[in-house]
Amino acid sequence: MILNHSIPYDPLRPRPLPGIAPVGPEGWLSVNEAYAGQLAEKARLLDSGRDKVLWLDPTALPVAQELLDEVLSALPQGFARDGGAVICPDGRRVTPDADDPLASLGQLVQEDFCLLVKEGDEHVLRGALLCFPASWMLAEKAGQALIGIHEPVEPYDDGIARRVQRLFDGVQVGRPLWRFNALWYQDAALFHPRASDDRRPIGDPATAPYMRSERQSLMRLPVSGAVVFSIHTYILPRAALSAGPGSEACAGGSSSEAPGTASSPTEPVSSGGSPSPDPAT
Repeated sequence: MILNHSIPYDPLRPRPLPGIAPVGPEGWLSVNEAYAGQLAEKARLLDSGRDKVLWLDPTALPVAQELLDEVLSALPQGFARDGGAVICPDGRRVTPDADDPLASLGQLVQEDFCLLVKEGDEHVLRGALLCFPASWMLAEKAGQALIGIHEPVEPYDDGIARRVQRLFDGVQVGRPLWRFNALWYQDAALFHPRASDDRRPIGDPATAPYMRSERQSLMRLPVSGAVVFSIHTYILPRAALSAGPGSEACAGGSSSEAPGTASSPTEPVSSGGSPSPDPAT
C-alpha cells in the first residue's frame, strides 16, 4: 500500500468553480515521501500493461518530446544530473529516451501527464501517461476533444464546455495554473480505472478510509503551444486528515492558494472538493 502522510494544501477546504490559481514558487512538479513507492508502481504498470497507461498519437511525438525537455529543465530538489542521465531521489539512474518520451517521464516523476493539442476550436487529447487514473480509462478518452473527454458528466453542458475551452485558450507560456480535487475512496489503489458506464459508488465522507486528492496543473508548451495537464496523486489514510488544517497532513493548507472543484468523466460534483481526474477541469 502506497500512502502519503502529508499534503501541501487542505483537501477538505472546498473552493468555488473553476478553482484555479497560479502555480507558486514551489513549481508545478514535486517530490514527496511516496516517491519511491509511486515510481515502482509506475514501472510495474508500464511493464505489465503499457497500453493501459500510455498512449501517444504518432503526430504528437514532437509534443511529448518537448514536454520531456520541459520536465528535465524543471526537476525539483532531490534530482541530480550526470551527463545525459538523471539521478533520481530514490537513487535510480535514468537515461531519458527522446524516442519514448512519455515512458521516460514515467521513470522520473510522480506526475501523470495529458497532452492536449488545439485543433480547430477545441483541444484534443493526443497523448497521455496515466498510471494513476481516478475512475476513468485512457482508452475511452484517447483522441477525444474536451467535451468528449467529459462524457457522461451531467453538469458538463455547452456553457461549461465554453468556459473550460476559454481556460485552456488562456493558459500562458511560463505561467502555469493549478487546482485540486478531493475524493473519498474505499481502497488505496493508485491504478483505479473505471469505464464511463460503470460509475464508482461515491465514498461516504463520514466512513471512507482514504482520501484521494489530485494536484492538477495546466501549463503551455512554448514551441508547440500544446497544453499539458499534469496530475500529482496523493492518497492519505483518514487518520492523517483527522487533525484538520494545520496538521501534518494538511501542512500549509490554510495559507496555500488552493483551487477546488469541478467534475469528472465518471463522478458528480460533491461537497468538499469534487472529482476531476481528466484534462478538462
